[in-house]
Amino acid sequence: MQMTVKHSSNRILIADDDPVIRHLVTSIVAKLGYTPVTLNDGREVCRLLYTDADFKAAILDMSMPHLEGLDVIRYMRTEKRLMRIPVLLITAEQSIKLMSDSFAAGATAFLPKPFTPEQLQSLLRMLLDAKPSRRAA
Repeated sequence: MQMTVKHSSNRILIADDDPVIRHLVTSIVAKLGYTPVTLNDGREVCRLLYTDADFKAAILDMSMPHLEGLDVIRYMRTEKRLMRIPVLLITAEQSIKLMSDSFAAGATAFLPKPFTPEQLQSLLRMLLDAKPSRRAA
């Protein structure tokens, strides 16, 4: 588990059990000028978020050990201090129902695997540039 000690609203939480995907996402996040905080599974994410809500966004894999991405999103959406954090869910599963379930759980964006670095970068920029006041109710 790699965590950044310095607290900054410039941090992005990344959770994926696949080291290749985690490295790719971490590289893109760093390239965009954000500080990546990487974890391997959903339980680690919940433990961290229990004490630390200082994240600009979260990028979660759907299928992780212990707790899936949807479970983490549901937890985040029940905690007032975590509700403001936009969540991008990435998954290898190709299912319209999963996409629908993701948004119903509180995901802000959904990206199916495989994806290109450009797709992730573009979606992440859009997610981070969105102002809460401009969001549709």
